Amino acid sequence: MSDLVIQTEAGLYCPAGDFHIDPVHKVPRAVITHAHADHARPGMGHYWATRISAGLMRARVGRDAAITLLDHGQRLPLGRATVSLHPAGHVLGSAQVRIEVDGEVWVVSGDYKRCPDPSCAPFEPVRCDTFITEATFAQPEYVWDAPARVTQDIFDWWQQCKVDGKAAVLFCYALGKAQRVLAELARFTEEPAILHGAMTPLVKVYRNAGIRMLPTQPFGTPPKGASFAGRLILAPPGAKGTPWLRRLAPSATGFASGWMQDGDSRRRAAYDRGFCLSDHADWPGLIRSIEETGAKRVLTMHGNSEALIAHLRGLGIEATTLGNTFEREAA
Repeated sequence: MSDLVIQTEAGLYCPAGDFHIDPVHKVPRAVITHAHADHARPGMGHYWATRISAGLMRARVGRDAAITLLDHGQRLPLGRATVSLHPAGHVLGSAQVRIEVDGEVWVVSGDYKRCPDPSCAPFEPVRCDTFITEATFAQPEYVWDAPARVTQDIFDWWQQCKVDGKAAVLFCYALGKAQRVLAELARFTEEPAILHGAMTPLVKVYRNAGIRMLPTQPFGTPPKGASFAGRLILAPPGAKGTPWLRRLAPSATGFASGWMQDGDSRRRAAYDRGFCLSDHADWPGLIRSIEETGAKRVLTMHGNSEALIAHLRGLGIEATTLGNTFEREAA
């Protein structure tokens, strides 16, 4: 079996098509799986991405960048390769990259999840010979609760903060997680949430894409002594411990992330509440997704994949790791 995709210093590279996937250094041709900063970087010669991710891509790589936008499933010839992008269920516009050369098919998953999410299209299994999978949570102990249950917990916590006369400050990543929380909570209420300034532009992009979310208000410059008791405020993790947070006192803090399943972790202990809501596949989701591709060969990226590789080999699937090219941040 030939290698349609190889690892280089710039990241994953397809020699037959002469393009990189989510490159970490400047390259002439870049196919982008999604708009998180560790996957979509400015400075590439030309980009290919999903049409629905256009607003996020422009926000990430610049208004003047050369970007070709593709519909899901649209086939694009690049060199000797035929490329298409298929929903990954990670964030708005996220995609798996299908590459076909001389009848052989590889799929690069990017980041993906299998839980329902009202803020993006669901993961679409794509049949292939070789599947390159993320392994962020590739341990059997990672099994997510139903998102509806976690969202109910977030809503109940917010309501308890009202009773306690506190602001409910929920920390979550600015791209993907914040919008998902707002979309999930729209099933419970129409009460506006307040957004940290870093959240506002990206929430607007989601609204422009037609995603239904809670109404929101910018934090702006409130008058001195303004009370935020009972309000829900979304903020990026970097805002924790800053003077901005002290302006919201008295407050309770929460963090929405898959890492919150690690109840004894330092990350979990830094917040009053942890809500396990991940935009990555859990262990059952990884196994299910790999099986649905029908791949006879699996290559892993991102995270500790030893348990996953051992499990797949036990199923008779050729499995090994490509290593960790990207930072692992948003989960």
